[in-house]
Amino acid sequence: MKQPEKICWQVNAGLLPYAAACALQHHLVEARKAGAIPDILLFCEHPHVITLGRNGNRKNLRASDHLLSQMNVTFHETNRGGDITYHGPGQIVGYPILDLTEHRRDVRWYVQQLEETMIRASADFGITAARVTDRHGIWVQSPAGEEKLAALGVHLSRWVTSHGFAYNVATDLRYFDLIVPCGIAGKRATSLERVLDRAVRADEVQPKLAAHFGELFERNMIPITHAELEEKLQHYVQHALAPRPSEVLELKGSMA
Repeated sequence: MKQPEKICWQVNAGLLPYAAACALQHHLVEARKAGAIPDILLFCEHPHVITLGRNGNRKNLRASDHLLSQMNVTFHETNRGGDITYHGPGQIVGYPILDLTEHRRDVRWYVQQLEETMIRASADFGITAARVTDRHGIWVQSPAGEEKLAALGVHLSRWVTSHGFAYNVATDLRYFDLIVPCGIAGKRATSLERVLDRAVRADEVQPKLAAHFGELFERNMIPITHAELEEKLQHYVQHALAPRPSEVLELKGSMA
């Protein structure tokens, strides 16, 4: 008997405020737990925002609330792993919603797969990126030493993943001066544009990330639009909240 095709929806949500992205992920996680949707790789870009992970230290935020307001940067505490990071225009953020019971119940393996996805995508541009012991994300060598090209921080609920990775493509790196990136003093962030010394568009990079993600997680990547995702999610919510036939009979009986 032929096994069903293993798929992953690939969605580009475009510019999405951080709070809206968190709310969307919450609904997707619940739908994935229920088996109502397949695995998903959600791509988006955030307006300027600094986020602090559940194990992060607020002292790694260098800017005052007043300065953040002046620079139009919001601040959010979040339930992902990792410390403090910045998201903004020119950065590809990837939020995988995967059921690891269908892959491998191993958080370290999962994190390494995300890192490998970004390492391979970087190699497609001729860049040698690598892991660094005891640090998440991927790093490149520069005359100034190790610089961070991409960060990650994940969350799991009953083996369903959320949050994910942030890959700097054309990011304005000055915003990283507002924080101690990932809580590691003395280390700088970099971007694909800076390493290559040329302009790079996100749409050059996103397909490569998606392709390597599909290879590593052994999924056929199926592009769907953000609108299609919202429609499918709304259908799930309506179905999940609809009373079962037995409940309808009970309600009718109580109204007699």
